[in-house]
Amino acid sequence: MRDSQQRVNVGVLGAGRMGLPIIGHLARAGYPTTVYDPDQAKRPLAEARGARFADAATAIAEACAAILVCVGYEDQVTGLLTGGTGLLGRMRQGTTVAVLSTISPEQMTTLARRAADFGVDLIDATVCRGGDAADRGDLLSFVGGPAAVVERITPVLRTYSADVVRTGDVGTAQAAKAANNLILWACLVADHEGLALASHYGVDLEALRTALLTSSSANTALHNWGRQTMAWAEDDMRIVADMAVRAGIALPQAGVNREICRALKPRRYDLDTYGR
Repeated sequence: MRDSQQRVNVGVLGAGRMGLPIIGHLARAGYPTTVYDPDQAKRPLAEARGARFADAATAIAEACAAILVCVGYEDQVTGLLTGGTGLLGRMRQGTTVAVLSTISPEQMTTLARRAADFGVDLIDATVCRGGDAADRGDLLSFVGGPAAVVERITPVLRTYSADVVRTGDVGTAQAAKAANNLILWACLVADHEGLALASHYGVDLEALRTALLTSSSANTALHNWGRQTMAWAEDDMRIVADMAVRAGIALPQAGVNREICRALKPRRYDLDTYGR
């Protein structure tokens, strides 16, 4: 990586479960990193990772050439960029904004068009493999946007990603993440039902789970069994359902799994933000 790329000021909006380790990886890679989160309790956590904590989101918009949006929900993304805060209008022309948050592809393309009016390149750069992978710095990043913009931001993404995959134009990384999440929750539901059936017949479940991980039914949800939360399942499956309606595609299994996930959610499978 060239020194000029290393010295790019990177801003991070959101210092949650995924944002905090990403902040640490950026700082360790030599990027001057500025963070904003409305929760002031995140200030010492971000500073301990080598970042500067801004007093307002506008400070990041005005000072950073690359900005990562790591908030939890679509309305938060939209509110930050185009709402009362109006960060897009505060950014310098040529700024690259990567949305790591999981939102709809349609909203991504709408935001990208708004950003273009201000001379800002806005792309989606969704992440997979969960919190443990964020800690290790080996996330999978799906990236949707013009090839030249993706190439420009890729060195930043590689500080916390083992794999960076360009999926196509803006919005396609959100579609790729939706497909990932659809399959993830389907696997978790299947794992739950399979283990429940085996338990009824007196099978040693931990011995079975260990064996299944070497079998044709192996999946990541099974690997993380007992260490995963379903906190994001409803939001993920809502996005999938909305996408299917817009596309005119029937996803009957996804609909069933959404209802099952609602029933399973109170069981709290994990302490981690698995799947985000």
